[in-house]
Amino acid sequence: MNKISSIILMVLFSASMFAQKQELFNGQNLDGWTIYGTEKWYVEGGLLICESGPDAEYGYLGTDKDYKNFILDLDFKQEADGNSGVFIRSNVEGTTVSGWQVEVAPPGAFTGGIYESYGREWLIKPTADKDEALKFGDWNHMKIKVEGKVVTSWINGVEMVSLKDRRIGKGEGAILLQIHSGGGIKVKWKNIEIEELD
Repeated sequence: MNKISSIILMVLFSASMFAQKQELFNGQNLDGWTIYGTEKWYVEGGLLICESGPDAEYGYLGTDKDYKNFILDLDFKQEADGNSGVFIRSNVEGTTVSGWQVEVAPPGAFTGGIYESYGREWLIKPTADKDEALKFGDWNHMKIKVEGKVVTSWINGVEMVSLKDRRIGKGEGAILLQIHSGGGIKVKWKNIEIEELD
């Protein structure tokens, strides 16, 4: 093999390594994550579980690392109320979050839509027909692509929304999972993987 071929192979191998998915949840503990608030976050049977606590307030589990441009894949299963969400480029202090949420909610409550907390509120909701993609009480696959100003979400392979937004484009922060206030919420998570795009 000549020197040029070797260099090309090394570059291709490096690029493929860079594009590989990384596990954000190891199935054993909450290493790499921080709990915000008093709601329950725990690992059981290889699953990450969030559950309302006695305070029935907002709660968050955030990555210790910030992520800018990425593709996030995860599976979730809603039990009880199931009102939750996945925040992108977000920051939290106590239980006050600044950032953008891709909604995880019961049927008819706009799962896959994008909501700006403590700001403009709903930025985009999926159309009513997209709600059929959600399998409440069963496992669902969510995919979120965040690149520059554009955020796109999918549920079980169905594109729910795609939004181009200047403020999101300027956002910096972590990925957060949410427990909504009100009590009675339980959501299970697994296969949380990220592919960084830059």
